[in-house]
Amino acid sequence: MDDFVQLVSLLASTVRLSIPLILCALAGLFAERAGVVDIGLEGKMLAAAFAAGTVAALSGSAWIGLLAAIVVAVAFSMIHAFACITHRGNQVVSGMALNVLAVGLTAVLAFAWFREGGQTPALSGAARFAPIVLPFAETIGQAPIIGPIYARLISGHNALVYLTVAIVPIVSFVIFKTRFGLRLRAVGENPHAVDTAGISVAWLRYRALICTGVLCGVAGSYLATAMASAFQREMTAGRGFLALAALIFGKWMPVPAVLACLLFAFADALQGRLQGVALPVVGVVPVQAIQALPYLLTVLLLAGFVGKAVAPKASGIPYAKEK
Repeated sequence: MDDFVQLVSLLASTVRLSIPLILCALAGLFAERAGVVDIGLEGKMLAAAFAAGTVAALSGSAWIGLLAAIVVAVAFSMIHAFACITHRGNQVVSGMALNVLAVGLTAVLAFAWFREGGQTPALSGAARFAPIVLPFAETIGQAPIIGPIYARLISGHNALVYLTVAIVPIVSFVIFKTRFGLRLRAVGENPHAVDTAGISVAWLRYRALICTGVLCGVAGSYLATAMASAFQREMTAGRGFLALAALIFGKWMPVPAVLACLLFAFADALQGRLQGVALPVVGVVPVQAIQALPYLLTVLLLAGFVGKAVAPKASGIPYAKEK
């Protein structure tokens, strides 16, 4: 029974660690399905985390922090859109520039405003998203098998976790069942055909990047006000790139991308529990090697197991209206 409880706790950690990956992967899905390569997910999430940590600390409200995070992430997304859609700039260069800008700007502002070594003040009370205990969790938790699953795996997460669970089917519905989603997929495959139908390619791509910014904002807010209790320098730790890898591994489909995020998060949760533990045959593995497990898994999956991943045909190609 103890082993089962440990397994449930590991899966609960997997869910919590997967949230920023899932939100970022879905954010990238909107951009890349519209034909815009977005490697700036990392920077948008980091800037959003700083905004959430700062505003939550000043206002004492995690929800106001979430709103600020969304505003900042959408602003970063609009910079990317202005450079790549309006001025038809290189999308990779623009994304990398946003990443570099976010790393430098957040560190400088955090040091200048708070002087706490590049982080925002610690959050507590209403400034953080607290765990939510679902009804009857304590009673049902006493039951064998189903008890630990309900009390530890389903109950006890914060509001953003449950919000993300609801966002996944919504995004899938929007992409594949709505007129906006149909046009979004069409503009990523053949923008000339969409333009011929009288639909503005630029405005459609702008709307896609607004959706990207909103989801990156929620992801950043989750990092600073739910998973941690403050913004810390470079706290995204490559999650934006992992999400992009999950999107490619999932072949630009929402559900497979989410499953890939859960796999990466499971590797991350597992490495946390393997540190300092003596493994059969190999003994205690160095901490650095254990911490590299999620990234090693990413390389292996992308290099050897992803198969043929075909991006949207117009991905990364600036659109110029024919005259």
